Amino acid sequence: MTTQQTDLYAILGLASGATQDQIIRAYRRLLRRHHPDTRAPGDHRQNAASDAALQQIIVAYTVLRDPGRRAAYDRQQATRPPATIAPAKPVFVSRTRSVSEPPLRAGPVRWHGQDPRRQAP
Repeated sequence: MTTQQTDLYAILGLASGATQDQIIRAYRRLLRRHHPDTRAPGDHRQNAASDAALQQIIVAYTVLRDPGRRAAYDRQQATRPPATIAPAKPVFVSRTRSVSEPPLRAGPVRWHGQDPRRQAP
């Protein structure tokens, strides 16, 4: 895979004016999604596609994290005609929560001591 054929910003889901913090956050988010240790075992075709996506993510991050390589990439992209970018996947937004809040997760419920509703036999 060569970096001349793909848009590295699109791989990470970012605009070309993204900051270093945005690049790092996008990389870590995608790394968690596609890393072999965090995905469920199952369909080998899906795992192969995730492995290919992981390789693209690593290449994109390697180029964009270094300011010199990023500047060279941006200069190269400026000379190329703009590519068509597929629209991003829609993000589920709950009506009761804002986008910045994580989903509510509840752990196991454990009773400590006596339950006042239970009566001794």
